[in-house]
Amino acid sequence: MTGPTTAAGRAQDHPPTHAASDAPLPEPTGVGPAASGSLRASDADRDQVAALLSAAYAEGRLTHEEHDERLERVVVARTFDDLIPLTADLVPLDAPSASVASTPSTFVVGTGSNTEVDRMIAVFGGVERKGRWRVRARSQVTAVFGGVDLDLREADFDAPVVELNVQACFGGIDLKVPAGITVRSETVNILGGTEVKNLGEPVEGAPTLVIKGIVLFGGVEVKGPRPKRWGRGVTRADGVAKHRGWGGGCGGR
Repeated sequence: MTGPTTAAGRAQDHPPTHAASDAPLPEPTGVGPAASGSLRASDADRDQVAALLSAAYAEGRLTHEEHDERLERVVVARTFDDLIPLTADLVPLDAPSASVASTPSTFVVGTGSNTEVDRMIAVFGGVERKGRWRVRARSQVTAVFGGVDLDLREADFDAPVVELNVQACFGGIDLKVPAGITVRSETVNILGGTEVKNLGEPVEGAPTLVIKGIVLFGGVEVKGPRPKRWGRGVTRADGVAKHRGWGGGCGGR
């Protein structure tokens, strides 16, 4: 009777060696992502990355397709791990915060999540937008024997880069833009023209307006804010001359 008991006791004291290999191994530590990378990103963080991507696009460091693809990823980003790869080839990895820091501005700029296209059509008529209104990321403007007048000086922008696709045939499109905005004209002009003037120096955080399309026997004019008539850099005599149409060229405009 004692023999089997002793054998059983020995079996309990010395389990088979293969049982140790079936036991789960401890979880390794110190090999995951950095703690900061797993933190949740805020809307302000996404806006900063979107602004940096727009600046890179405006400078020609990103193509149109790359810019759109990265902006879509910015919109759905939830953590810093989602955002960091989007600018890894644009800013130094050891100091990303210094590169994307924004300065206070009066512009209201979204992230481009709204994909709705705004269409404005003037055929033997006119279209006018002014005051507080929203400029979509993509807009289509058609002027055929008509005119379109868009005042962007108090507008909100749906995206850091907004595109305006124009079609002007025996018509005109006038845009008034705020100081500090960047404007890129990529229109095709056939017996017509596109003029951009009085923009001044670009401001960090300001949106970029890209104008595309075709101008046929028509015109597109983009104007920044005019100087005050009696304000800085404009004498009273200059203001009177301009007001009366002297020396302003083409009707004093």
